[in-house]
Amino acid sequence: MITKPDKNKTRIKRHRRVRAKISGTAERPRLNVFRSNKNIYAQLIDDVAGVTLASASTLDKEVTGATKTEQASAVGQLIAQRATKIGKTEVVFDRGGYIYHGRIEALAQSARENGLNF
Repeated sequence: MITKPDKNKTRIKRHRRVRAKISGTAERPRLNVFRSNKNIYAQLIDDVAGVTLASASTLDKEVTGATKTEQASAVGQLIAQRATKIGKTEVVFDRGGYIYHGRIEALAQSARENGLNF
Protein backbone atom coordinates (compact mmCIF):
# COMPACT_ATOMS: atom_id res chain seq x y z
CA MET A 1 0.00 0.00 0.00
CA ILE A 2 1.34 3.41 -0.97
CA THR A 3 1.04 6.08 1.71
CA LYS A 4 0.96 9.80 1.11
CA PRO A 5 3.68 11.88 2.74
CA ASP A 6 2.63 13.84 5.81
CA LYS A 7 2.44 17.49 4.70
CA ASN A 8 3.32 18.87 8.13
CA LYS A 9 6.37 16.61 8.49
CA THR A 10 7.71 17.72 5.12
CA ARG A 11 7.00 21.37 6.04
CA ILE A 12 8.93 20.95 9.29
CA LYS A 13 11.87 19.45 7.34
CA ARG A 14 11.85 22.47 5.02
CA HIS A 15 11.64 24.82 8.01
CA ARG A 16 14.63 23.17 9.69
CA ARG A 17 16.69 23.57 6.51
CA VAL A 18 15.82 27.27 6.38
CA ARG A 19 16.43 27.80 10.12
CA ALA A 20 19.92 26.31 9.78
CA LYS A 21 20.78 29.27 7.54
CA ILE A 22 18.90 32.23 9.04
CA SER A 23 18.79 33.68 12.52
CA GLY A 24 17.34 36.80 14.08
CA THR A 25 19.38 39.31 16.05
CA ALA A 26 18.44 42.31 18.17
CA GLU A 27 19.25 44.65 15.26
CA ARG A 28 17.54 42.48 12.61
CA PRO A 29 14.95 40.15 14.18
CA ARG A 30 13.42 37.17 12.42
CA LEU A 31 9.83 37.58 11.17
CA ASN A 32 8.42 34.11 11.73
CA VAL A 33 5.09 33.07 10.19
CA PHE A 34 2.88 30.16 11.27
CA ARG A 35 -0.24 29.26 9.35
CA SER A 36 -3.01 27.01 10.61
CA ASN A 37 -6.24 26.14 8.84
CA LYS A 38 -8.15 28.97 10.54
CA ASN A 39 -5.54 31.52 11.66
CA ILE A 40 -2.17 33.00 10.78
CA TYR A 41 0.42 34.17 13.30
CA ALA A 42 3.51 36.39 12.93
CA GLN A 43 6.28 37.00 15.47
CA LEU A 44 9.43 39.12 15.56
CA ILE A 45 12.04 36.98 17.29
CA ASP A 46 15.53 37.79 18.60
CA ASP A 47 17.18 34.36 18.44
CA VAL A 48 20.34 35.49 20.24
CA ALA A 49 18.44 36.47 23.39
CA GLY A 50 15.65 33.94 22.78
CA VAL A 51 12.81 36.46 23.13
CA THR A 52 9.79 37.49 21.10
CA LEU A 53 9.85 41.24 20.47
CA ALA A 54 6.39 41.63 18.90
CA SER A 55 3.57 39.44 17.66
CA ALA A 56 0.33 39.66 15.72
CA SER A 57 -2.30 37.16 14.63
CA THR A 58 -5.83 36.87 13.32
CA LEU A 59 -6.91 36.41 16.93
CA ASP A 60 -6.14 40.10 17.63
CA LYS A 61 -9.19 42.36 17.78
CA GLU A 62 -7.64 44.85 15.32
CA VAL A 63 -7.56 42.26 12.51
CA THR A 64 -10.58 42.25 10.23
CA GLY A 65 -11.24 40.82 6.79
CA ALA A 66 -13.71 38.68 4.97
CA THR A 67 -11.28 36.14 3.51
CA LYS A 68 -8.25 34.46 5.06
CA THR A 69 -5.98 36.27 2.59
CA GLU A 70 -7.38 39.65 3.62
CA GLN A 71 -6.89 38.70 7.26
CA ALA A 72 -3.27 37.72 6.51
CA SER A 73 -2.73 41.15 4.93
CA ALA A 74 -4.14 42.78 8.05
CA VAL A 75 -1.76 40.71 10.22
CA GLY A 76 1.16 41.86 8.04
CA GLN A 77 0.10 45.47 8.49
CA LEU A 78 -0.28 45.02 12.27
CA ILE A 79 3.12 43.33 12.74
CA ALA A 80 4.75 46.12 10.71
CA GLN A 81 3.11 48.76 12.90
CA ARG A 82 4.19 46.99 16.08
CA ALA A 83 7.73 46.57 14.74
CA THR A 84 8.12 50.24 13.87
CA LYS A 85 6.73 51.14 17.30
CA ILE A 86 9.66 49.32 18.95
CA GLY A 87 12.09 50.74 16.37
CA LYS A 88 12.67 47.70 14.15
CA THR A 89 12.37 48.12 10.38
CA GLU A 90 14.98 45.64 9.13
CA VAL A 91 13.92 41.99 9.53
CA VAL A 92 14.77 38.54 8.22
CA PHE A 93 11.71 36.79 6.75
CA ASP A 94 11.12 33.20 7.87
CA ARG A 95 8.28 31.66 5.90
CA GLY A 96 8.19 28.67 8.24
CA GLY A 97 8.61 26.05 5.53
CA TYR A 98 5.48 27.19 3.73
CA ILE A 99 5.42 27.98 0.02
CA TYR A 100 5.66 31.73 -0.63
CA HIS A 101 2.15 31.89 -2.03
CA GLY A 102 -1.34 32.88 -0.94
CA ARG A 103 -1.64 33.91 2.70
CA ILE A 104 2.12 33.88 3.34
CA GLU A 105 2.74 36.13 0.34
CA ALA A 106 -0.13 38.46 1.34
CA LEU A 107 1.30 38.85 4.86
CA ALA A 108 4.81 39.52 3.54
CA GLN A 109 3.70 42.08 0.94
CA SER A 110 1.54 43.89 3.47
CA ALA A 111 4.42 44.02 5.96
CA ARG A 112 6.70 45.44 3.25
CA GLU A 113 4.14 48.06 2.23
CA ASN A 114 3.83 49.20 5.85
CA GLY A 115 7.51 49.79 6.51
CA LEU A 116 9.36 46.51 7.06
CA ASN A 117 12.42 45.84 4.90
CA PHE A 118 13.34 42.27 3.96
